[in-house]
Amino acid sequence: MATDYDAPRKNDDEPESDSLEELKARQKDPSTAAIDEDENEVAEGFELPGADLSREELSVHVVPQLDDEFTCSECFLVHHRSQLSYTDDKTGLSVCVDCAG
Repeated sequence: MATDYDAPRKNDDEPESDSLEELKARQKDPSTAAIDEDENEVAEGFELPGADLSREELSVHVVPQLDDEFTCSECFLVHHRSQLSYTDDKTGLSVCVDCAG
């Protein structure tokens, strides 16, 4: 049996489309009007779970780079010398194993 793939298909699962008059009537109906909300006003009332950290200060103890560490010139992370892939002779920049990959 030959099948015409260009022929329009009717799907019984799809609901009947509304007429143009019904759509216009719904558009004028005030009960279906969209609710306009100010995004800034909504965001101000929204609170993330947890404690209020607005008055807290963050203090971080920074450890200087050790003698057996280097900073990768590609990812800018500090690695141990065992992760060193190569050092460019001209620029002196070091690259880690992950970035040289």
